[in-house]
Amino acid sequence: MPIDRNYLATVCPEGGRWQLTLNGEEAMMAWAGRFGRALIPPCVVYLQGTLGAGKTTLARGMLRGCGVQGAVKSPTYTLVEPYELPEMTFYHFDLYRLGDPEELEFMGIRDYFGPRNVCLVEWPDKGYPLLPAADICINLDLSDGGRSRQLTIALCSENKSEGSVPC
Repeated sequence: MPIDRNYLATVCPEGGRWQLTLNGEEAMMAWAGRFGRALIPPCVVYLQGTLGAGKTTLARGMLRGCGVQGAVKSPTYTLVEPYELPEMTFYHFDLYRLGDPEELEFMGIRDYFGPRNVCLVEWPDKGYPLLPAADICINLDLSDGGRSRQLTIALCSENKSEGSVPC
């Protein structure tokens, strides 16, 4: 199970898809920290949205919530940044600069999606069809003149199957 269902029941009464608005970076970091602590490996989370929507901030909040100390930087140029924790490893991918999905094969993409790993993937469409399907998709949209973020969270695990299209 990729997320603690008890936590999910407190934030998602409908079960599989919900929306919320976060006002400012502090609110986003707080929510993301709680959400990150609820993730259970193995788990693949797609972070989708336009440039500047807050995908990296959301990933940073999840990592901070799980106890990652030190710099949490965007992997825009490195494609992936690993964060080792005692109980799991987070891999934060940013595929924005990926020229061709085949490049993922050269970096051994399949090795990152192991049983004790949580993979946060920005710009997952750039890696299709080589990425595994998501367990959770989070779409971020700017609102209120860019001061707020509208998040749409979808649980995809129950529909996840070999060769499935990302949510």
